[in-house]
Amino acid sequence: MNASADLSSVKAMVFDVFGTVVDWRSSLIADFAQWSAKRGVSGDWTGLVDAWRGAYVPSMNEVRNHPERGYLALDHLHRQSLDKLVAQFGIKGLNEDDLAYMTLGWHRLQPWADSVSGLTRLKRKYTIGTLSNGNVALLNNMAKHAGLPWDLILSAELFQHYKPDPETYLGAARLLGLQPGQVMMVAAHNNDLAAAQKHGLKTAFVPRVTEYGPLQDKDFKADGNWDVVAADFNDLAARMGC
Repeated sequence: MNASADLSSVKAMVFDVFGTVVDWRSSLIADFAQWSAKRGVSGDWTGLVDAWRGAYVPSMNEVRNHPERGYLALDHLHRQSLDKLVAQFGIKGLNEDDLAYMTLGWHRLQPWADSVSGLTRLKRKYTIGTLSNGNVALLNNMAKHAGLPWDLILSAELFQHYKPDPETYLGAARLLGLQPGQVMMVAAHNNDLAAAQKHGLKTAFVPRVTEYGPLQDKDFKADGNWDVVAADFNDLAARMGC
């Protein structure tokens, strides 16, 4: 913990979700491997999942760079990327129901082992919610599937802006009826925390060093002067007095 950090004003904690709360990579690979075996479809699911996540930021940037097209929810971006990747990876025999099932895989992600217990502890003292680029339906369905005990779902969709646009962080504080300094952003990604800190939010880093599997090349440790650095969500709860 930053020795100079005063956390007494924190009333709410908002969480990045993909990678921080849920293990998207292992979840999707396992889901598609099991489903495709039953469906009789073969494919390089590990390669596809990694490429799909790789398309995440570029797909959002495409929307940012063409504001005349309007905001698009993440489910829509995921489907657009999937259509291209299925062709790229030469996966044959998929129908519309199959593509819908795969797109909704992001709604069925599994939590890290400490996520539910740590969030449950934090919820006793703080308002806890998502602050994710995932759309509301995605985040709500994921919470039901994974047993995530959120008090509320805050999504980029509500602000019509993706993180790290300032509208997301400041919008979360506004909807919570709080000042930015009364809200703590929790993430496994240093760039997310840097943006939140820039706009006045408190920050907590929790590393997820296997998020990208063997492809991980960043976020092994805290790279900024964050208010709290914790080993996992239960350690975070302890550091936050829960």
